[in-house]
Amino acid sequence: MSLKSFSRAGLFGFIGAILLGIMLSVPTYHASFAQTPSAAPADAAAAPAAASPPACSATVLEKCTPNSGDTAWMLTSMAIVLMMTIPGLALFYGGMVRKKNVGDTVMTSFAITCLISVLWLLFTYSIAFRAGSPFIGGFDRAGLQGILSDIANGIGNPNPLAPTIPESVYSMFQLTFAIITAALIAGSFAERMKFSAMLWFVGLWAIFVYSPVAHWVWGPDGFLNSANSNAWVKVLDFAGGTVVHVNSGTAGLMAALMLGRRKEAGPPHNVVLTMIGASLLWVGWFGFNAGSAVSAGMQAGMAMLVTHTATATAGFTWMILEWMLRGKPTVLGICSGAVAGLVAITPASGFVGPMGSFAIGIAAGIICYWGCTGLKHMFGYDDALDTFGVHAVGGMAGAILTGIFAINEYGGTSGAIEGNWSQVVNQFIGVGIVFAYDVVVTLIILKVVDLAVGLRVSEEVERDGLDLALHGETIQ
Repeated sequence: MSLKSFSRAGLFGFIGAILLGIMLSVPTYHASFAQTPSAAPADAAAAPAAASPPACSATVLEKCTPNSGDTAWMLTSMAIVLMMTIPGLALFYGGMVRKKNVGDTVMTSFAITCLISVLWLLFTYSIAFRAGSPFIGGFDRAGLQGILSDIANGIGNPNPLAPTIPESVYSMFQLTFAIITAALIAGSFAERMKFSAMLWFVGLWAIFVYSPVAHWVWGPDGFLNSANSNAWVKVLDFAGGTVVHVNSGTAGLMAALMLGRRKEAGPPHNVVLTMIGASLLWVGWFGFNAGSAVSAGMQAGMAMLVTHTATATAGFTWMILEWMLRGKPTVLGICSGAVAGLVAITPASGFVGPMGSFAIGIAAGIICYWGCTGLKHMFGYDDALDTFGVHAVGGMAGAILTGIFAINEYGGTSGAIEGNWSQVVNQFIGVGIVFAYDVVVTLIILKVVDLAVGLRVSEEVERDGLDLALHGETIQ
């Protein structure tokens, strides 16, 4: 039997998952998995009243009480960020492909959600968001061990990165970021990658690319984290300009280059689905950006305001530009412009004010329009759903513009507009490091997967459609 057959790939995946689970669970098992309530005093009436546990804060991180308002906001943010992938991104991408590939496209988003969630439980949360080294976190939360909560008494030990909420909530919030980052990549290789190859590629990419980059930029000891006093380069990235968008868009471009152009490409199957998906992304992005404040406070409020401003501005800018250059404004165009605005404001949302977000929105509409037309045609790559043109190009532009429009009053760091041009240099360095690392490691992963199971479907499958050949289903 050929090594590239689906059955062999599936068997390897099943065996690998079992072995990985066993290897991780045995050495990391801790008594915290089986905590038992302590016995009550023999004479409860005689026991002195226990002091109320302190409120969790940046200086109180053990046996403390989470802030209920912050926790409620973060629970809401987590839910609407998950909505961005399923159903938001699934519908956004599903409407843009041909009818015979819609099922595979939406299935990809759903399957990635499940796969990344399992990896997050096993170890990727730990290596991304726990202390370790400037490059990678530790394994103290492998299997999510040690996330202690005395639910009966309302106390716990939060992650220092989000001191006022339970660590379980913070872990879930960051999981939704990992999910959508991986799912975004699929827009570049839509309509031509094997489903088995997609699962292998995304799983390995989440381990070897997303988790390290997230640790660099957001981890407590990451070497690019602006909040880390020992960081080598202080890069401003409030909600994922480099971690999510430059990362996913670059990986998507590498996948598109490795796979080659589609044999045939048609118009979007259903722009109404794309519009619904874009609308869900817009709503969910308030959790994405405002939720990254990890508190229900003034910074979250400003992040929400600038997110909406940039999105509306970019969508309108793209529409006008397309109208001028092509004669007609399109649904796909205004939706793409709005998403470009969401992408560009993401790194800046906790650092800029309303007028800064307006400028970023205009820039995103223009630059990403060029990225999806001029740049794409210049180099001839088949970025099927414009993941690179919108997310990588928009993420880079937003990251650089953050260094220009950052206001000390809003986010604690001044940008070039207040005389701090060195922050622009830092932003360039951060984007360059993430881009270069992503290019190299993603290409290695793609090559390994290609040798093991093959990346691309056959010409016959591509011609007939992935839905029927890979999933045994069709969309009527």
